[in-house]
Amino acid sequence: MPKNPLLGSERAPLPGARAAGKADPAERLEVTLVLRHRQYDELQQRVRKIAAGDNSERHLTHEEYARQFGADPTDVQAVRQFASQHGLAVVEEHQGRRAVVLSGTVAQFNDAFGVDLQQFEHPGGSYRGRTGAIQLPDELHGVVTAVLGLDNRPQARPHFRTRPTHGNVQWHSAAASTSFTPTQLAALYNFPAGTGQGECIAIIELGGGYRTTDLQRYFAALQVSQPTVLAASVDHGKNRATGSANGPDGEVMLDIEVAGAIAPGAKIVVYFAPNTDAGFLDAITAAIHDTTNKPSVISISWGGPESNWTQQAMTAFDQAFQAAAAMGITVCAAAGDDGSSDGVGDGADHVDFPASSPFCLACGGTNLQASGSSITQETVWNNGPNNGATGGGVSGFFALPPYQEGLQVTRTGGGTQALAMRGVPDVCGDADPQTGYEVRVDGQNTVIGGTSAVAPLWAGLIARINAAKARRAGFINPHLYVNATALHDITNGNNGDFAAATGWDACTGLGSPNGQKVADAV
Repeated sequence: MPKNPLLGSERAPLPGARAAGKADPAERLEVTLVLRHRQYDELQQRVRKIAAGDNSERHLTHEEYARQFGADPTDVQAVRQFASQHGLAVVEEHQGRRAVVLSGTVAQFNDAFGVDLQQFEHPGGSYRGRTGAIQLPDELHGVVTAVLGLDNRPQARPHFRTRPTHGNVQWHSAAASTSFTPTQLAALYNFPAGTGQGECIAIIELGGGYRTTDLQRYFAALQVSQPTVLAASVDHGKNRATGSANGPDGEVMLDIEVAGAIAPGAKIVVYFAPNTDAGFLDAITAAIHDTTNKPSVISISWGGPESNWTQQAMTAFDQAFQAAAAMGITVCAAAGDDGSSDGVGDGADHVDFPASSPFCLACGGTNLQASGSSITQETVWNNGPNNGATGGGVSGFFALPPYQEGLQVTRTGGGTQALAMRGVPDVCGDADPQTGYEVRVDGQNTVIGGTSAVAPLWAGLIARINAAKARRAGFINPHLYVNATALHDITNGNNGDFAAATGWDACTGLGSPNGQKVADAV
């Protein structure tokens, strides 16, 4: 029986869930083991420089990163030996991703990791889960830093909101609310000219799918050339359109159409994975370490409150984003659509992860009003309880990054306090469904908002900038914080407990983009 608890692996049941009996001992599953880095201290030195805006280190190639900082072959061998002792099969191993995927039965994994997998029932369905910590044998203690996938609860939710409509929306109809095409928003936000030619944008999806006919019609209607869109399967995830625009298809189509309209010259690769902590991480690391497509920017519109994650998972994701920064890959993540509570009903403030990783560009949301080619007003997106508001606040897990030192948090009730931990978001963009994005999903024209739209909006901007400069912008956060005038400061509104203010705030970050100035800043 293994006897070393894996730090940060403790799990509790989902709120309202109850154990309904033991998981079927013969059920087969796949589990991802994350291994320690080689030369960890050297990597941290490099990453600290990047976080401080020091550009003296050039971006590493995939091969250089894997060789210097990937998993040590002797550690991989130790996992192989452990797997063989417990009758587990090695499905995949990857030095750069520091990952080994093992396959076996519930009974074998129970034995290997000292867990007791149960079937849990909760209001949203059922899942296979565990409570307490995972145990490691002596030979893997300190070698394995995370074990993900034993528990297959839905880990994240998509951050989009559809505007309530009746029937098929007629775009540009004379209604009280307004809507924009992504290309109109790119013009309003003064994006530099370009198509992102030669770049690759990675999009992470945990369900749903796209239909090529919808994409053809959408881009034809916009009079934009159709980008190349490829589906990549991770952990058996597939491009599976459900036929429901309100389901995950809405997320997938929104992400592709926004990024693709702004950067039609870029190749878009959609990484489909199961909605589990293992699937989500594997999709992200597959994109970061993809030596075929080599994405220079990643768009993530899924997430969940930090309180729903294990510490081992948040650390593993954050280390993946550090690898992206070292390789010059920009990661844009939606900050959530449920205001300062992030949808947790405990009365406290919560921020959304993975946006709260200090190595993500966290994207909050606004309500945007425009007349002709000019923005007339931009305020914090907040449609009241249950109707959506931008996420934002202060992390309970991640330390204050150097680029946010000296900032203040403004509370809605008045008063400010020093920002003591990672603040969310960094930037923002149009997200209110009442001023939302014109998209096509499952044969229907519709209008969608949510911070989900802001991540691909920024990803498209970065792709344009990278193509124009013929080099990767990489981790841009420190450069935006010292060039805050590249952003349009939002000073009106709140997301619940946090208020907009002059300068950075926990609703809209530094502000929405002036694309040309952002290009100069990064």
